[in-house]
Amino acid sequence: MSRRTIELEGCLNFRDLGGYPTRDGRVLRWGRLFRSDALHLLSAGDVELLCGAIGLGTVIDLRSSAELDNEDTGLLKQQPLQFHHIPLFDGGQARNERPPVETLADIYFMLAEFARDPIARVIRVLAESPSPAVYHCAAGKDRTGVISAVLLGLLGVEEEIIVADYALSSANIDAIIERLHAAEGYRAMLETLPPETMHALPQTMEGFLARIAQRYGSMSGYARDVGLGDETVERLRLALLE
Repeated sequence: MSRRTIELEGCLNFRDLGGYPTRDGRVLRWGRLFRSDALHLLSAGDVELLCGAIGLGTVIDLRSSAELDNEDTGLLKQQPLQFHHIPLFDGGQARNERPPVETLADIYFMLAEFARDPIARVIRVLAESPSPAVYHCAAGKDRTGVISAVLLGLLGVEEEIIVADYALSSANIDAIIERLHAAEGYRAMLETLPPETMHALPQTMEGFLARIAQRYGSMSGYARDVGLGDETVERLRLALLE
């Protein structure tokens, strides 16, 4: 498989991370790791493709418990998959303790700081998954984008490629935002976020990566700070690189 975007009836942003080169001369395996928007609207044909031809075995759901309760997992729940619900935020956090944010990059950095434990859990699950895996949120851009940045950074992918991968969400961003606006809960949330939330601008990811570098020195420094040991990162590289 060598298609970046997987065309599905029920998803708007399902992408293969295969083929990205690393600094040490390796590349990510095709058909091994995927990022996506929410999967609850997958059709029967979509499920057949993902669980059949692609061989999907692990699903990591980054949505909150409220989102999961409202939307469920759709037809995928009928499949013998390993499901991991690892919300990056899950309600109950004190809003008055959050630092002020001005940009979407600020929000991504705040999320990386707030969700240290769940982000580490996601990386551990991917390092241990014996079969193709997908991680997803609602739009496949923001929470999924933070995970992708951490993951690709740990695998040794250059920052310009991480930024370009993030910006690929622009291809279907209008349809993604339209779908979110159709749900009252998402519509209310989007109204409180910076205007660039409606886009997948390269400078947003550039700003996030700069904040990580300023605070931790590198993505490897961030990983060590959140409790990911070198052995976990090495297992991740063995599983995903060739």
